Amino acid sequence: MTHTIAVLGSGSWGTALAVHLARTGHDVRLWARDATLAAAMASGRENRSYLPGIALPEVLKPTGEVARAVDGAAFVVMAVPSHGLRDVARAARPHLPRACTVVSAVKGLEEGSLLRMSEVLRAEIADLGEVVVLSGPSFAVEVARELPTAVVAAGESPAVVEAVMAHFRSPALRLYGSSDVIGVELGGSLKNIIAIAAGVVEGLGLGHNALAALMTRGLAELSRLAVALGAQRETLAGLAGLGDLVLTCTGDLSRNRRVGIELAKGRTLTEILASTRMVAEGVRTTEAALALSRKHGIELPIAQEMSDVLAGRVDPQSAIRNLMGRKQKLEHA
Repeated sequence: MTHTIAVLGSGSWGTALAVHLARTGHDVRLWARDATLAAAMASGRENRSYLPGIALPEVLKPTGEVARAVDGAAFVVMAVPSHGLRDVARAARPHLPRACTVVSAVKGLEEGSLLRMSEVLRAEIADLGEVVVLSGPSFAVEVARELPTAVVAAGESPAVVEAVMAHFRSPALRLYGSSDVIGVELGGSLKNIIAIAAGVVEGLGLGHNALAALMTRGLAELSRLAVALGAQRETLAGLAGLGDLVLTCTGDLSRNRRVGIELAKGRTLTEILASTRMVAEGVRTTEAALALSRKHGIELPIAQEMSDVLAGRVDPQSAIRNLMGRKQKLEHA
């Protein structure tokens, strides 16, 4: 069945999802905050700024107007950076169809409030339809190129989750359902911190042993915090946790891993961020995760070291020495 679907956010991930959904036969509107970008996509049929080389299907309509994008939409996909989600949701709220399902494809935690993205959406659109979270190991360009990908759709209503699974799937994109919204969101958010550390390990040339140890202990670290916040442990061992962690820590397309590699080369965070238009969500998520860990009495040694490296308080080599020099203990204590 064909639906009208709005995708709010024209970065690489939003554009890739819009292209994917248009290819499956849906009527898709892709909203860009920058009206100039929207016009360029409409005329050139390509997002040269964020997803070059991928043709936009004819049924995909770029627009710079939120009201036009969401008009009559059965599904509204949020694919903006985490720090911009609240403002976009607030701007879209007066125009959203009452029965629409809002799909959050945003990974991160809101600074200050420490809210997950679905909680931010609930705060802004409380009286509208269901919110479903979409997360998992998924580089945008690979989705756009129709390479095999599997993700998780999580929500409180099984029927709504099944609807998202049915209408978002394709021969190249497989969706699994979940009721563990907390676990799926935190897995997608917290793994970005570990990916920065993985980049540091890579940039320092510390080898595969070190990377394997980091990823394993990183999974234990993010699982501790997620479970303390109400997540199911098995979710963190699935696509939204372990799967996304593996991809982001090892894939050359990982923005967060790239930040870690550049930090290991001696560049400052300011220099790194100034050299790219892409958003590395782990940079913002690190401090939010540490604030949550303090609130719940959970120790996050890797996140703490990455916080110090990002802020320039500790150099990358010292951070690794600090982690290796920690008091030894039982693995699952």
